[in-house]
Amino acid sequence: MTLELVTIPCLKDNYAYLLHDAARAETTLIDAPEAGPILAELKTRGWHLDQILLTHHHWDHIDGVAEIVEATSAEILGAKADSHRLPPLSRELVEADQIKVGTEVAYVIDVPGHTIGHIAFYLPVSGLCFTADSLMAAGCGRLFEGTPQQMFDSLAKLQQLPPSTLICSGHEYTTANLAFAVTIDPDNAALQARVRAVARERAGDRPTVPVALSEELATNPFLRAQDPYIRQRLGMVDASDAQVFTEIRARKDKF
Repeated sequence: MTLELVTIPCLKDNYAYLLHDAARAETTLIDAPEAGPILAELKTRGWHLDQILLTHHHWDHIDGVAEIVEATSAEILGAKADSHRLPPLSRELVEADQIKVGTEVAYVIDVPGHTIGHIAFYLPVSGLCFTADSLMAAGCGRLFEGTPQQMFDSLAKLQQLPPSTLICSGHEYTTANLAFAVTIDPDNAALQARVRAVARERAGDRPTVPVALSEELATNPFLRAQDPYIRQRLGMVDASDAQVFTEIRARKDKF
C-alpha cells in the first residue's frame, strides 16, 4: 500500500477515512460526518487536506464538510446524480470516473440502493474500497431510496473486486449485523468465529472496519444469496438470487 489509511470515529457510530501520500504530501478525506475529529487528526499528523470524496448525501456523511473546507480549502468531489443535495461540488462524478489520490488512482463505482446517488471509491493499487452505506461490515445499508434489485446489483459489482480488497464502510454496525447474520446462517463456522473476534475488538473499543472482502464473502448473508444452505433455510431453493437477497433484506428490516 503506497497510501497511509487512517480510520476516524465520528458522531455516535460513523467513520471517516483519511488517505495520505507521504511522497506528495497530499491527503484525501472520504466522507465528513463531523469536522472536529477530522480536523484534530489532520493537525496531530501535520497533514494538509487536499480533497474530500463524498459517497452520498445523508447528513451523517456530509455535515462536517463546510467547516472542514473553511479550515482547509479542500476540493469537494461527489456524485453528479446527487449534486442537488450535496455541498457545492468542485467536481461531479459518474461511474468509471478516475480520481487522483496522491500517486494512485481511485475509480468511481455506482452503487445505488441505500440512496439513488450512492457511489463507492476503489483504489486497486492499495486494495481499498470505500463503500460507506452500500456494502457494510457483515451487512448492507437500509434501502431508503433504492430497490432491492438495485442494491443486489450494486453488491454484485463489489463482489467482483479482488477478495483481498479492504472494505472501508461507514458505520460501526458490525455487532448488530452479525447478530442478524447468525439468524440466517447459524451453522457457518466462519461467521461464528467472526462474532467472537468482533466481540473482542469492541470490548477494547477498537473499530471493526476495514475488513477484507474475503471475510465478507464468507460471512455476510447479503453476499451469500446463492448459498444452498441459506436458500434451504429460507424455503427459497428455487428462487433467484435477487429474490433471496430481497427476503434477507426484508428480514433485517424487521430484526
